[in-house]
Amino acid sequence: MKLLTGYLLLLQAAGLTTALPPKLEDFKQQAIDSGLALKALNGIALAKAFTKFGGTCKPSNVKYRREWRSISKPNRRKFIAAVKCIMAKPSTLPPGEVPGAKSLYDDIVWAHARRSGLVHNSGTFLLFHRYYLHTYETELASCGWTSGLPYWEWGLDIAGPHLSPVFDGSDTSLGGDGEFIPDRPPFTIPFIDPFNPPIVIQPGTGGGCVTTGPFADHKVRLGPFDLTGTFPVEPADGRGDNERCLIRDLNKAGIERWASFRNSTQLILEQEDIFGFHVTAEGDPRWVPSKPMGIHGGGHSSIGGIGGHAADPVISPYDPAFWLTHGQLDRIYWIWQMLDLENRSDVFGTGTWLNIPPSPNVTVEDSIDVLPHQPPRKLKELMNTVAGSPFCFVYV
Repeated sequence: MKLLTGYLLLLQAAGLTTALPPKLEDFKQQAIDSGLALKALNGIALAKAFTKFGGTCKPSNVKYRREWRSISKPNRRKFIAAVKCIMAKPSTLPPGEVPGAKSLYDDIVWAHARRSGLVHNSGTFLLFHRYYLHTYETELASCGWTSGLPYWEWGLDIAGPHLSPVFDGSDTSLGGDGEFIPDRPPFTIPFIDPFNPPIVIQPGTGGGCVTTGPFADHKVRLGPFDLTGTFPVEPADGRGDNERCLIRDLNKAGIERWASFRNSTQLILEQEDIFGFHVTAEGDPRWVPSKPMGIHGGGHSSIGGIGGHAADPVISPYDPAFWLTHGQLDRIYWIWQMLDLENRSDVFGTGTWLNIPPSPNVTVEDSIDVLPHQPPRKLKELMNTVAGSPFCFVYV
């Protein structure tokens, strides 16, 4: 409750209330660019969340998801130990189904890989990934981390993710940058929509194997998958054991261009319906005015850059930082929802990537799963994070 009181005092000082969703004009540009506006919006969302408890979820047992920097160093080490615990557990998939899956962590990556064609640029994108984070958070709890899943606030590291405590290579980080590879050419991402020019990604500060920090020996096994413009719904290849190092190419352009405080705050304040929020957050190339990459792609690009595993849309969960960047994405979605939950509990899109192949529109009555880890749930059950089933968490 002290956290909530602190946020309410911040809102009072800013002349804001929780009565109506705030507007962009309520904030000065300096407050937007510095992150103060986003912090205030988080406070409003938190205050509103405390009026939405249901089922077994209550103030006494709600999990607080915190930014990495606000977690003490001893607790960061505890979190890292829980991640390594998941990596050390054996695979539980049926023998021969995914030969490359040797650990529980591989299994969890596979749960994302096998659904890639269904849960990106589709109507299930936001809520599948919310449920997917919950899956990981549940496994972390079984390994001793019973607090909320941390997130990474991109805006705090606009000067460069290589300077962040998330990636400083210490024993309280998620590992360092990849080894620097000089003289690499830029990478161009074509778009299917003529209204959107190709995106050019410049090389970052790494490009090679991660060799420092707790995950210097972390192995990537599944993939690569054959991406020929579409995601296979059930990848026929990439299931074998293809052991290799974790690659990173930390890149500040991903934050500067697409995942800054301004990007995140404007997304929350400018979009009033799920259509606008979804296509802008994901940078859907079919819609104007969607912003190339969006905060989702910006977060991934800032870690993976060119050739890094976090930039691979199929097996990006292999990078332990995936969970923190998607935690931030879900936080932005959560803030936006909680500002007007009754009118922001819908979905937009079809059931396949960019509607390839064509598929029906997704509705809140449709179900998703993270089998074998989590059972099917209707999308409408995944809207309120303090409803008690299956979620009980807030962001602070």
